Order: sequence, then structure tokens, then C-alpha cells
Amino acid sequence: MTSFAPDSIVLNRKLPLWYQVSQSLRASILGRSPQDSLRLPTEERLAEHYGVSVLTMRQALKELEGEGLISRHRRRGTFIEPGARRGTPVRLLGSVDAIVAQQSGMTTELLDRGRASVPGGLTEYFPDLTEVETYHRLRFDEGSGEPTNHARNYVRPTLARCFAPEDLVRWPMTKVLRDVAGADISRITDTVEARLADPETARLLQVPLLSPILHYTGVTYDAADQVLDVAVIHYRGDRFSFTVTLEAT
Repeated sequence: MTSFAPDSIVLNRKLPLWYQVSQSLRASILGRSPQDSLRLPTEERLAEHYGVSVLTMRQALKELEGEGLISRHRRRGTFIEPGARRGTPVRLLGSVDAIVAQQSGMTTELLDRGRASVPGGLTEYFPDLTEVETYHRLRFDEGSGEPTNHARNYVRPTLARCFAPEDLVRWPMTKVLRDVAGADISRITDTVEARLADPETARLLQVPLLSPILHYTGVTYDAADQVLDVAVIHYRGDRFSFTVTLEAT
């Protein structure tokens, strides 16, 4: 069994450090390999890894313990809960690492992929392209096996060449673009609308036709304000809620 090794992050000083650390560690836990150890490094080692104080690290671990992802035992250490439920409500907060963390932790099936013309509704995002690489995925709650959302991503072909389709089974698209394809992500804009399930969505999510769903559109930009990816996701309305937190400056 290999040891557990959390991802590294660049901390944003405008956001609470404990929150950023907890979200990064959450993504690492949910994206771990089956052979990884369930035992986490000590608070001191984790604090050194993230470059924060032990007090900050302790607060981050308390957050994950509250979610039921870890358990802490005096003298024994801190352990990942192997049976923890991972289909928690989506919360869109203030960093790319937060988005990666919230996208993690679901079983993913890649339904299809291929090159296609830019859809009419997305031409404003890709004015310089005639074709994009498309990926269609269905995601399931790991505890119940119930389908929770299906996603279509429209990605620049130059980026799509930098990763394998299998990467999207293991990791969220945002993480794949940033950490595998090396994209310089500067911001992600999110739009959420209430809609009624069309026949395809009703079939994939196993809900009645015309039942309420959450229609999400996420647009990922690089530092030059060029669109890298557009994600269109349909969430089951009875399984997800969206909370947006605005930080006062």
C-alpha cells in the first residue's frame, strides 16, 4: 500500500487559508488511488506541506471531519473514512482549487467524445474556431450508485491533445486542464438556471420527463481572456443546491 500524498497548491491570500487547504486536501482525498493509505500525515507534516501554521491546518482538518471525510483519533492519528458519502451539495466559492474540490468525489462514466462543429449557442466563446473537442460524461453518487448529473464539455483542440480521455474518468475537467494540460486558468464564470428535464436528461438521470433540474454553464478562461472550455451540466434538482459566497473587500 502506498502512502497518501496530498496535492500542492498556491495559496490565495485574499481567501481564508484554512478553507483553501481544506478544499485542496478534500480533492486529494476524493481523487486518491485505491492502493493509497487511509492514514493521513501528521498535522505538522501537512502544515509544512501547505506552508501554513499548525493552527490553520487543524482548522482545515476540523472542516473535513465535519463532512465525515476523515476521523481523528488521539495517539493513533487521522484517517480517511473509506465509506464516506461524497455526493455533497455543490458550493461555488472563491478559488479554482475550491471548484476542483467540489467537482471531485463521484464515479464518472465517459459516454462519448469526438470532434464537432462549435454549437450555435457557443460561437461567442470560440470566435476563432470552427471545431471543438467534445466530451460527454455521466456521474454517479458513490454511495447509492444513483446518477446525479451529466456533463458536456467543449474544449479547445490544442488543449484536448494534452490529455487522455481516461483522465476525465479519474479527475474533474478543471483539474485535468490545469494539472495535466498545463492550462493557465485565470477565472471561471458560472451560470445556474432552473429548467425542466428534456427526454435525454430524464433518461440519463432517471427522473420523470419535465421534472426540475439545475442547468449549469461554466466558462473557463486563461490569463489572456481566451475561453479554454465550456461545460454544460444538468444536475438533478432533488440532489443538488448551489451556494455562492461573496467575500467583502
